[in-house]
Amino acid sequence: MDNETNLILKKRALNLAIETVKQREISTIIDIIEFTIGGEMYGIESAYVSEVYPLKAFTPLPGVPNFILGIVNVRGQIFPVVDLKKFFNLPPMGLGELNKVIIIHNQNMEFGILADEIIGTNTIHLEDIVPVPLSVKGIGEKFLRGVTKNQIILLSAENILMDKNMIVNNETF
Repeated sequence: MDNETNLILKKRALNLAIETVKQREISTIIDIIEFTIGGEMYGIESAYVSEVYPLKAFTPLPGVPNFILGIVNVRGQIFPVVDLKKFFNLPPMGLGELNKVIIIHNQNMEFGILADEIIGTNTIHLEDIVPVPLSVKGIGEKFLRGVTKNQIILLSAENILMDKNMIVNNETF
């Protein structure tokens, strides 16, 4: 190999190595939506969030579990709304004026979760997520992904969306 070919190959190898490092850096961060529920800070990965919608009105449904607040109409689409305070057995605080509905989805399911207030978005590094403490037991355990260094409780959107309790009479809620 001549010197010119050797230089070209080294340049290509360097470019490929830089792209791999960039890809690794991108895969170690996630974007989250930060919100409050019952005075606590929560986050959910924004890849699962379709939109955030102000709760203007909702229609209660008879015969559904108590954690289903009701349904909302968002530009012609009907979404059930889950009150995570009731789902996680947190102390009730009532509905305030600033409540928001975070529409979450995956390939099989889509519904809203009730938030007291939307704080904003944030980017966090996966290595900054502390696993759920072993002392956490009960219904919330499998729905928690961990806690960030800033004390934001990170929810597992995938586990919430896949939970069998979200299906009522073979209908998704």
